[in-house]
Amino acid sequence: MEILIILLSFSLAALTAITVRNKRIIELSSLIASFVGLVTSVLIAVKVSSAGGSYASFQFFFVDGLSAIVMLIVAFVGFGATVYSIAYLRQETAKNIIGLSNVSKITSRIREYFILLNLFMVSIFLAIVANSPILAWIFIEATTLSTAFLISFYNKPSAMEAAWKYLIVNSVGILLAFLGTLLYFTSFHTGMENGIITWQMLTNNATLLNPMIVKIAFVFILIGYGTKVGFAPMHTWKPDAYSKAPAPIGALFSGALMPAAFMLILKFKIITDSVAGTSFSQTLFIIFGLLSILIAATIIFVARNYKRVLAYSSIENAGIMALGFGFGGLGIFAAILHMIYHSLIKSALFFLSGNILLKYSSAKISNVKGAISVIPITAILFFTGFFIITGAPPFGIFFTKIVIFSAIVKTNLWVAAVGVALTIILFVGFFKHITSMVFGEKPADIKNGEDSVWLILPPLVFMALALYLSFNLPPFLNNLINYVVLHY
Repeated sequence: MEILIILLSFSLAALTAITVRNKRIIELSSLIASFVGLVTSVLIAVKVSSAGGSYASFQFFFVDGLSAIVMLIVAFVGFGATVYSIAYLRQETAKNIIGLSNVSKITSRIREYFILLNLFMVSIFLAIVANSPILAWIFIEATTLSTAFLISFYNKPSAMEAAWKYLIVNSVGILLAFLGTLLYFTSFHTGMENGIITWQMLTNNATLLNPMIVKIAFVFILIGYGTKVGFAPMHTWKPDAYSKAPAPIGALFSGALMPAAFMLILKFKIITDSVAGTSFSQTLFIIFGLLSILIAATIIFVARNYKRVLAYSSIENAGIMALGFGFGGLGIFAAILHMIYHSLIKSALFFLSGNILLKYSSAKISNVKGAISVIPITAILFFTGFFIITGAPPFGIFFTKIVIFSAIVKTNLWVAAVGVALTIILFVGFFKHITSMVFGEKPADIKNGEDSVWLILPPLVFMALALYLSFNLPPFLNNLINYVVLHY
């Protein structure tokens, strides 16, 4: 019942944006939907924790510990992105950044934005709770279609190019994931329940699978859904999409879409491990993890756009999570926490990048100087967020990186050494860009002052929440993470 409430609330918000022309009503309906999604996701997570790690309120919906954690992440990021979007689009409208002078056309563009935003939220929640791999695949594909139009929101040639690149690369990836899913279905020699194959049925029939077919299938799954995660070399869409999409959409890509796609990979991983052993998936996770960190650490030095820098940081963090999940045990515990911290902090950084763009009217690093004197609160938070996301103490990502690399050292010293070296290189590249933006002499034509308190609150709350969770995990969240460690 709770899941239906979430889906209904976002569907009604999308319908409101389609039928109503009043911007305030559209904004309010989206805000209410995201708040309902947040509160209900917390209630579901608590229920899953108290129920021993699983909860099914409807035949086609099933939430386990991992799904509950990802739901929480998506709900928090979605609510923050909605709050920020309202203030952000108002500022863009006031500054004519959307590029339309006609009031009715501006309203139409804002309606389009919130329609797609709410459709994305419906799709991603359905992908998380779907009790069928095929249904999950369908809804992940739906996120591609909704967000492609959000990337091209500004109708600039570069944005259109980024949207097409995103659409093509992700569609190919999703097609590979579909082929991999079908290969897992070769274990079935009996009828399906109510016309669908559920995750539980797939797990129960795993022993009937041919180990070679499972290995081929998991490669397709890892490449397919790994495209959504942003693993190298399937990462090519990320820097372009992140840099051209509105700032709140970048937050949803990194803070919501990545965990959801990662969740699907992990669901197939436990089936694969039961048939082919853990060493096969571990090897693949090591390869994709290290390659992602390597690509991010080397390319970040030549980045000219600060949103692209955030994209490379997301690629690096995806690689670190892959290493944690690959080596198992404490590595899984740390990887889940890393996923939570990363979603909160990276979303905050994207919100802050939007503040910088509004003030400087440029996404180029070379055009942003002296932010500490122009927008001091944003600059301080942005600088703090950089230290958090790169693993500086005392924030949680510092501890998760320590635990992940410590878990790796016990098995493979060389992988740990290479991983640590690459993260240090990335820190230097990120630091180089961030200092040039925050410090220095500001342009003479830039006026000092933050644009709106509502552009500051979402990133501030997210960073405060990340700091709180670094030292105090709520009991229900701790139970959910322990469930994932035991079962994944």
